[in-house]
Amino acid sequence: MNNQQTFDYIKQFLTDERLAKIEHFAPESSDFVLLVMEDIFQFRNAAAIVRSVEACGFHKIVAMESENEFNPNLRVTKGAETWVEVEKMPYNLESLREIKDRGYKILAVSPEKNATMLPDYELKEPVALVFGTEKEGVTEEILEVADETLAIPMYGFTRSFNVSVAAAICFYELKQKLIRSDLHYKLSEEKLWKMKVRWAVNSIASGPQILAKYLKEH
Repeated sequence: MNNQQTFDYIKQFLTDERLAKIEHFAPESSDFVLLVMEDIFQFRNAAAIVRSVEACGFHKIVAMESENEFNPNLRVTKGAETWVEVEKMPYNLESLREIKDRGYKILAVSPEKNATMLPDYELKEPVALVFGTEKEGVTEEILEVADETLAIPMYGFTRSFNVSVAAAICFYELKQKLIRSDLHYKLSEEKLWKMKVRWAVNSIASGPQILAKYLKEH
């Protein structure tokens, strides 16, 4: 499928305002930092995480599920779910190995295992940030296989942030590091056109039907 030609077809069904937004924000998107969630169960947290990741210009989340389905409260996402792709994977170490095989260093967000503090972390290669459940944090099993651990400095009696707040802090800080760096952190042309097709389809009520008809005819 030629994603550029597909987008050129589908964009005729978009409003001028929506098309302008897609064209403006797409070049800023990046998959250099990937968020991975461990079986999160509070849907308000799931929604807040989607919003924070999107606001920082990242548009992909991996949700590892076992007992709990990653199901954000759409009233809280404020439309961010239109832009963020959620890939659901089994809640096991094999999923982390698959993410690692895609070229990501696995960073467990936890104060354990001599963690590097977020302001001190040197971002040199694509990283997957693994966040634990609301109650338990990152599990020991995942800490054992993680390449490194990353921690947010705390300055009060409270020892940790809510998981959605922690995600927002990490993604914002890492985005600033990328902006200041010489790293090529934005999407490749192929990934960019693929994402623009997804955004266009998600922006139209009958988007999936329009895409299916186009693909059938071409």
